[in-house]
Amino acid sequence: MTGDMLINYALGILFFPLISFIILIFVGKRLPRQGDIVAIGSILLTLILSLAMFGSMLLSKDPGLRHEASFTWMDLGDFKIKLGFLIDNITIIMLLVVSLISTMTHIFSTKYMEGDIRYSRYYAYLGLFTFSMNGIVLANNLISLYIFWELVGVSSYLLIGHWFEKDSAADASKKAFLINRVGDIGFFIGLMLVFTALGTFNYAEVFQGVAEGNLSGSLLTFAGIGLFMGAVGKSSQFPLHIWLPDAMEGPTPVSALMHAATMVAAGVYLSVRLFPLFTPDALLFIAYTGGFTAIFAATIALTQNDIKKVLAYSTVSQLGYMILAVGTGAYVAGFFHLVTHAMFKACLFYGSGSVIHAMHHALHNLKDHDTDPQDMRNMGGFKSKMPITYWTMLIATLAISGVPLFSGFLSKDAVLAGTLSFASHHPQHFLLPVFGFSAALITAFYMFRLIFMTFHNEPKLQNVFDDIHESPKPMVFPLILLSSLSVFIFYTLPYFNPLSDHGWFMELIQAKDSMVPGNPSAKYIADGIHHSHTLTMVLSILVAALGIFLSWAVYMKKIISADIWSNKMSVFYNLSLNKYYFDENYNKYLYQPFLRLANRVSYIDWDLYDKYFINGFGHVTKWLSFITGRTDYDGLDQTIVDGLGRSMGKFGSSLKEIQTGRLQNYMLFALFGVIIIIIFQSF
Repeated sequence: MTGDMLINYALGILFFPLISFIILIFVGKRLPRQGDIVAIGSILLTLILSLAMFGSMLLSKDPGLRHEASFTWMDLGDFKIKLGFLIDNITIIMLLVVSLISTMTHIFSTKYMEGDIRYSRYYAYLGLFTFSMNGIVLANNLISLYIFWELVGVSSYLLIGHWFEKDSAADASKKAFLINRVGDIGFFIGLMLVFTALGTFNYAEVFQGVAEGNLSGSLLTFAGIGLFMGAVGKSSQFPLHIWLPDAMEGPTPVSALMHAATMVAAGVYLSVRLFPLFTPDALLFIAYTGGFTAIFAATIALTQNDIKKVLAYSTVSQLGYMILAVGTGAYVAGFFHLVTHAMFKACLFYGSGSVIHAMHHALHNLKDHDTDPQDMRNMGGFKSKMPITYWTMLIATLAISGVPLFSGFLSKDAVLAGTLSFASHHPQHFLLPVFGFSAALITAFYMFRLIFMTFHNEPKLQNVFDDIHESPKPMVFPLILLSSLSVFIFYTLPYFNPLSDHGWFMELIQAKDSMVPGNPSAKYIADGIHHSHTLTMVLSILVAALGIFLSWAVYMKKIISADIWSNKMSVFYNLSLNKYYFDENYNKYLYQPFLRLANRVSYIDWDLYDKYFINGFGHVTKWLSFITGRTDYDGLDQTIVDGLGRSMGKFGSSLKEIQTGRLQNYMLFALFGVIIIIIFQSF
């Protein structure tokens, strides 16, 4: 496939969802089935085009594939800003991930959202979100990236708050929007620092400028951390992680699309794309942010009982893995985990949606509006009632737990190998692999806890259990497809080794050297990861097996009592259950002080400045206008202007008396005039 064809395909992928959004937002309700066919048709076209580009990439076998198209957006003499598209192997794989997950979301939603009062608007917003996400992927410059970045924020706000009549959903959408703005401020500062120093937004030109030393030292570090702050917000990294769990208030298909595979992955994609400009200090900051987030979120997921909340904190933890990989230099491994995670986590979210859908119907038939359909303590024994949902979720759970034969093992092994290699060269940073392996252990534990509590043991509510049934075909089809894509073979072809990540992915996505002088080369990092591979594999299998065994012992066989241990470790248990009181502390030490400050500013503005200064100035102006008005009207207008007019009128009337129309009178006046002139001249 030629470069022009790739560009044309990319334009189609970008704009088809936008066209769908425009049609549905204006006439969606008047179309058959409220226009969902339009939305599904447009996203299927993007998937077909993405698959065509992916096939071309595989056939070319070119790791250096790169095509770029640009145009001048602003031309003010020496000041020019160019926008455009960049297509390389990373772009193509990301486009496929976005279009595939978006397609599955569209299909899944036909039944999940059936009967919703804003059905057409829901599909319209899905199109806007997909358009925005594709724009991020295709951008070849920081300013385009930033524009689409903000569009993703807007569309996510609309989707999270789809059921805005619920206060919790409305609050969650506002929270997500505002928290992301905090990270985006850092992103904008970093962007402006880069442009000020280099005079360009283009990726290639920025990297060239960094390589030439035009942007270096502390300023480059600060710019890199600023750009990374955008990823901290979007990818829900500590301490801006608090919005993602609350965002589960949106429809479950939205959770699968945005919070498993696309929106939250945008931050990781940004970090991968901009890796060549990060300094060692910036990378270290990134590594510790990701590592701490991975273990921190995993410990919270341990005790959550809401099935979607467990998956939400799992997502935060897995994103931490990806960011950790970028910070240790193994950014290809981080991107690999992004791709595999998109498949099995989307499958898990769709599976949870399938379970919640079944619970909703059962509770609705019982006219029970009090029981929480998302609380795993109300489930149990669903394996026999929902076999497809169970087996597909089990496969995805094995993948995220890092069990061999599944995709998550390959990508997680690569990430952990990167941390071990980094620690071997920098022993003072031994905490990074500790974070990684500990999070892997906890992940296996809480994910199998979810499986055992939902699908095994005796039903908790027998009357609800009796009415549970498998979800319709449009809902189980995405589960089957995505669980299949969670098997190792799809990522290792043409090789069949389940214990090695060597395959088409690693052959086509090859690490590039950093542009920052002094950073280790890509070969140096790759050699370190290779030497750490065997030890990493053994350790990762052991921690996964231990996590699964402990979960089995606690929640399946009851050999270990969860209640007893939760009482023994009540302090930690309560901290984890209450999410370390982050929301409460943010409210107490951040929101409320700012609210009080805002009230003080409002008092100064409205009650003091506005009341006494603005209104006072208005009163003075009114008084002055009265005085000047009276002066103008009574003095100038009535006395002088009108007086002069009246005087001239009287004078004219007098002259009129003189003008008799008789010639002899005029001759007499002329004679008098001549006599007067002669008299004056004689003197």
